[in-house]
Amino acid sequence: QWHVAEFGGGLVQSGGSLKLSCEVSGFTLDSAAIGWFRQAPGGEREGVACIRTADSSTYYGNNAQGRFAISSDKAKNTVYLQMDNLRPEDSGFYYCAALHITPATATPFCFTLGMYDGWGQGTQVTVSS
Repeated sequence: QWHVAEFGGGLVQSGGSLKLSCEVSGFTLDSAAIGWFRQAPGGEREGVACIRTADSSTYYGNNAQGRFAISSDKAKNTVYLQMDNLRPEDSGFYYCAALHITPATATPFCFTLGMYDGWGQGTQVTVSS
């Protein structure tokens, strides 16, 4: 059985930075699809960034383009989300989702919620103005 856990949320001022971590246990990140999502109170869960760890290919949502960076550290079995120039509208719970795949596995668009096997409990990010 495998497990996903997020760390690194907190309170930061507008324009500040946070680095979130997604630790995966139970399978290696040699080949996986990892997505970061967020959900504001009363809002829907939306994709932020995703990565296929086999080739480090990434995709960013419009809400993250140019400000956030997703990366993976296979030695630590961890995926990171570096968030810079944060805005109050970035506030919400941030979730990591994982799917264990082979490098040749074709997957849907990586912001498809139902494609992932497991989700973390989320970490809260609050950006004050």
